[in-house]
Amino acid sequence: MVEGNLYIVSAPSGGGKTSLTRALLPRLAQSGIEAVISVSYTTRAPRPGEQEGVHYHFVDEATFVSMIDAGAFLEHAEVFGRRYGTGRQRTEQLLASGYDVILDIDWQGARQVRSRIPSAQGIFILPPSLSELERRLRARSQDDEATIARRMREACQEMSHYGEYDYVIVNDDFDRALEQLAAVFIAGRLRCARQTRVLAPLITALLAK
Repeated sequence: MVEGNLYIVSAPSGGGKTSLTRALLPRLAQSGIEAVISVSYTTRAPRPGEQEGVHYHFVDEATFVSMIDAGAFLEHAEVFGRRYGTGRQRTEQLLASGYDVILDIDWQGARQVRSRIPSAQGIFILPPSLSELERRLRARSQDDEATIARRMREACQEMSHYGEYDYVIVNDDFDRALEQLAAVFIAGRLRCARQTRVLAPLITALLAK
């Protein structure tokens, strides 16, 4: 079994990474690529419609801290006063089973992951403008004015780290951004080092004479 690839996808709140990554899975399946989105742990309360184990693993502060102490996280960070973390064991299992794994995390977590797994590829999603980003945040109807203002301030901080990533995609037209995102994953499966392992019998046969 050839290991899958690990991808980090980051964006400011309202940048569209959640919608893009969820639309990405069936798009990749059409190309024969099995990919999964890692389900993070968080100490924040579930929002309406969110399900345990689907959107997040919801845990209390004490449980989260005990997991940190046990080395159970591949990365963890505090965002808006709440903790978020990626389970190490499950991520490693999925990669070993040949799945491409998508981590929907911020730049803090991305730094931690790449320090541990240098082969992880980072993709940053940018909005087409600050005004459009604010419009999207308001359209979600989830936050009050103070929260929106805070998210806009945090967005500028988040976006300042785009240069730490391998790929940058502007989410202006959703379908175009989705195709560009899929292209990164497809190209990752075609790298020579990976294809040498996947196509070993064919390559051996082709070079037999």
